[in-house]
Amino acid sequence: MKKYLIILLTAFISTTQAQTLNQILNSANSIINASSLSNTDIVSGLKEALTLGSKKATEQSSKMDGFYKNPLIKIPYPAETKSMMSTLNSLGMSKQVKDFEKQLNRAAEDAAKKAAPIFIDAVKKLTINDGLTILKGKDDEATQFLKKNTTANLTSEFSPVIAASLKKVKITKYWNPLFTKYNKLPMVKKVNPDLEAYVTQKAIEGLFKLVAQEELKIRKDPAARITDILQKVFGAKQ
Repeated sequence: MKKYLIILLTAFISTTQAQTLNQILNSANSIINASSLSNTDIVSGLKEALTLGSKKATEQSSKMDGFYKNPLIKIPYPAETKSMMSTLNSLGMSKQVKDFEKQLNRAAEDAAKKAAPIFIDAVKKLTINDGLTILKGKDDEATQFLKKNTTANLTSEFSPVIAASLKKVKITKYWNPLFTKYNKLPMVKKVNPDLEAYVTQKAIEGLFKLVAQEELKIRKDPAARITDILQKVFGAKQ
């Protein structure tokens, strides 16, 4: 029995030592790989990741139902109209409420088509310092870079598109009857929010949610690193 226990203990120690050694070797390899990255590699890899992520986000959001049927980014009716919508639903206007919400999302889907060139322009301006910050940063660091450098331009480009889109889908056909009927009810707080500003803000927020989702895939999932430079940069970071 004593001999048997000694054999088991020896095997356990050997296994533990092997596991510890493997961990040390993996850590060492990561450090060596990361240190072998040149500044050019880092910038190229981050530009590739940003381009790929923003392209996918734009494609997903700009297609039919890209916003409306995606729970992550679907635009609900404005928060300040919640009581109004609840009241109108109870009055048998649920179809009108649903149609109104759908048209808000249609406008966002139209606007998202304008995002790609804005993202590409921002990616071109990425510096070595930006690249190092993004590579060493949080899981959404690249998304935050894009947000910082594109939000103003996205707002400028999205606003007129959304205004035209809301007009195209005749949003007043859905909105005016809703808020007019509601505002005529006694003892209610009158509502009439700025729909263009609201949809613009929500469309941009939704787009960045998708970009962040794509960034996380590239950082965490080797299968998402579909080019050599992505594998080199993000593989070395592990």
